[in-house]
Amino acid sequence: MGDQLGSNYDHEALERQRWILRWMIEEIGFRFLLKFDHVEGVENFPQTGPVIVIINHIAFVDPVVVLATLPRNVVPMAKVEAYSYPIWGIFPRLWEVIPVRRQAVDRRALRHAMNVLRAGESILIAPEGTRSPQLQEGKEGVAFLGSRAGAAIVPAAIEGTEGFPSINPRRWKQSGAVVKIGKPFRFLQTGRVPGRGALRKMTDEAMYVLAGMLPPERRGVYSDLESATRETIEFI
Repeated sequence: MGDQLGSNYDHEALERQRWILRWMIEEIGFRFLLKFDHVEGVENFPQTGPVIVIINHIAFVDPVVVLATLPRNVVPMAKVEAYSYPIWGIFPRLWEVIPVRRQAVDRRALRHAMNVLRAGESILIAPEGTRSPQLQEGKEGVAFLGSRAGAAIVPAAIEGTEGFPSINPRRWKQSGAVVKIGKPFRFLQTGRVPGRGALRKMTDEAMYVLAGMLPPERRGVYSDLESATRETIEFI
């Protein structure tokens, strides 16, 4: 699954093939398999430094759509089963996506993600860990990684990907994918390693930022924006 993801992670060595894959997504995927409408807020994405992109996850293609619209290449974290998908499994292998085993805390995947962030690069996480039409409770991995790497957190809200990939003309007559990139923020550094309770609070505050970018019917467990706090985060 790619030694590049280990301690000797070399982003530059993968840049060429990732840009080729992005070209394929835009010129083939967005022309024949998925209707892409537009992206908003590209100017919010940090030009340098470690970044964690957090997304809502409503369809299989969401991470691919988001990574193809960002100004910098990112390394998605995805369930290990993605490597085994017929045909589609070629993509995560070539991109060197970080495989995650979801049954328990995957420490190997977390180490890989930290190596990417320590190299000053970006990763992409769907904090819910599963697809859902509405936000489910986010897992604490985003807070764990964000607090330790001091990375910028960039929320990216996605809409309009249901039913894709598709060659059905009816689906193509409907609205396509839209990506909205929000303002970046960081978790406040306290000088202490956050415990489980702190990680839970940090994760929920990050998820509320993402929820605020979504229409009400997508917010799920984070629907009550009035109860959102911002005690552990600061916008940058």
